[in-house]
Amino acid sequence: MTSPLSDLVLGFQDLVARVPEVMQPVIVALAGAVPFIEGEGAATIGIVGGIHPLVAALAGAIGNLVCVVLVVLVSARIRTAVTTRRGGSGGEAPSPRHEKFQRAYHRYGTPGVSLLGPLLLPTQFTAAALTATGVSPARVIAWQAAAIVLWTTILTLLATGLVRLVA
Repeated sequence: MTSPLSDLVLGFQDLVARVPEVMQPVIVALAGAVPFIEGEGAATIGIVGGIHPLVAALAGAIGNLVCVVLVVLVSARIRTAVTTRRGGSGGEAPSPRHEKFQRAYHRYGTPGVSLLGPLLLPTQFTAAALTATGVSPARVIAWQAAAIVLWTTILTLLATGLVRLVA
């Protein structure tokens, strides 16, 4: 029995193999925008599908980053609307999940949460949480971009090595 995520990954791999070569990076970029697949998963999908590793990495990272930028911009607008309506006061008791995020944020800061976050959560979720806590959108985008590049590069190198080892 397969999971919905593995079905999605296999579906993207099959789609990459079926579309014309010029469209393959577009499919990889779309996969990069999906939470839990992200840039690194999308790059791996592309590499396994036969795309050059550099093209797969760039497409996956770009798809992931475009999605993260949109999430940050929307989250910033929502935060502004909510804080303006409340007059800047919090007013509500924070949830346990919010408290856990706050502890991690205070311990590691924006760089640490951004760079380590993909080990636990999709970059889109981390970016929205950082923006919701009041971190500037530009700072969130910069650190999320660094995390996307880092993790996509690491997984691209691993996937490339594994594909070459198997071949």
